[in-house]
Amino acid sequence: MQVIQAYRYALNPTPAQARALASHCGAARVAFNWGLALVKANLAQREAEKSYGIPDDQLTPPLSWSMYSLRKAWNTAKNTVAPWWTDNSKEAYASGLERLAAALKNWSDSRKGKHAGPRVGFPVFRSKRTAAMSVRFTTGTIRLDGRTHVVLPRLGRIKTHESTRKLARRIEAGSARIASATVRMQAGRWFVSFTVHVNRAGTTPARADAVIGVDLGVKSLATLSDGRPPIANPRNLAVAAWKLRRLSRVVSRRSGPDRRTGQRPSNRWRRADAARTRIHHRVAALRRDAIHKLTSSLAGEYGTIVVEDLNVAGMVRNRRLARAIADAGFGEIRRQLTYKTQWNGGRLVVADRWFPSSKTCSGCGAVKAKLPLHVRIFTCTACGMVIDRDRNAALNLASLVKHVAGSGPETVNGCGADRKTSPDGAGGCEASTPHRAPPRPRRGPSPGNERITEKY
Repeated sequence: MQVIQAYRYALNPTPAQARALASHCGAARVAFNWGLALVKANLAQREAEKSYGIPDDQLTPPLSWSMYSLRKAWNTAKNTVAPWWTDNSKEAYASGLERLAAALKNWSDSRKGKHAGPRVGFPVFRSKRTAAMSVRFTTGTIRLDGRTHVVLPRLGRIKTHESTRKLARRIEAGSARIASATVRMQAGRWFVSFTVHVNRAGTTPARADAVIGVDLGVKSLATLSDGRPPIANPRNLAVAAWKLRRLSRVVSRRSGPDRRTGQRPSNRWRRADAARTRIHHRVAALRRDAIHKLTSSLAGEYGTIVVEDLNVAGMVRNRRLARAIADAGFGEIRRQLTYKTQWNGGRLVVADRWFPSSKTCSGCGAVKAKLPLHVRIFTCTACGMVIDRDRNAALNLASLVKHVAGSGPETVNGCGADRKTSPDGAGGCEASTPHRAPPRPRRGPSPGNERITEKY
């Protein structure tokens, strides 16, 4: 089975290499802003001509937003726009134009209703101060050099902070091929991510016939239906909150940047801000590590895993639980289980969003009309069963798999037969989702200047 897999490594560039990396990222930003200005000028020109009453067939021809057209226009104007373009690899400029083409396509598809999710706004210019420093290489010399170095186009040989032996062994065995490399500055450090086409050998879970229900929560990160103790929630952000508060006070007392007056940040502000950024980076790394360990252990052991289709976007609207829910990473757990079950030969079953897993008795099947979140012990009035709320939900999820048809990698029980109570009368965070009226049609400025005003 061939899959697309990412390998990410921290880099230890020399000062000269760090400057070259920053220059490439800046070149991608310049190309992005140049292409966006060209597109907006074309849209504004056409709108002005329409306001003068010029027929459509006599308007200025529209500018193509494809990557090929933008890159062709850049090659024509680069000697005038950026006389220093030879200092960087051509892939840096192509990277910025590729991102612009993708952003314009997403905006266009969103306007036509072809893009899933919230509405996508028109692209904006990228600032040198706030834009993420990133550049992508798709052609040229992209390879590993030994176990401690990588080679990138125009940048040459750069030392890595950690060994690359895991990817190197796959490449030497002929089971992996590097397709592209993305270099990114994050938390004051440079990272390189390789997009690799990997031929994975067919595997099966250790217990291929076993079915397990996984109930995600805030108090316990995951409660399993096989009787094991619940997996504790590390609460990495809550643990680091006092450090972040202290460092934020230190940052606020330093002389920081001010765009209104042109004031540049002091060195003490830079050091304090870097220390605060390192805490955020550590929290994200710890959360990512805990989720990877959880999902890998589940996908490698059980043949069928049943989870809920949680409305995370609606759950985080609860101001009392938003921080804890975001810290748990429910969406990332679902995403990792989706591809890891495929890699290990298992199956992921996703219960319907309205399935009352917490309100249904796992013993007799009776359904409660109300079950507030603060009630952590489920007591069945029909059979007298007393069980932990999360454990009861996990058992109900595990028993749901026999009612689900299909054998695909991810099966959604969306027939509605499991909804015992109406959505308006259901209790609990997992079953009560606020509904909003559809947004009214907007009458705003031209496409190039419109802004999203709805809150999602």
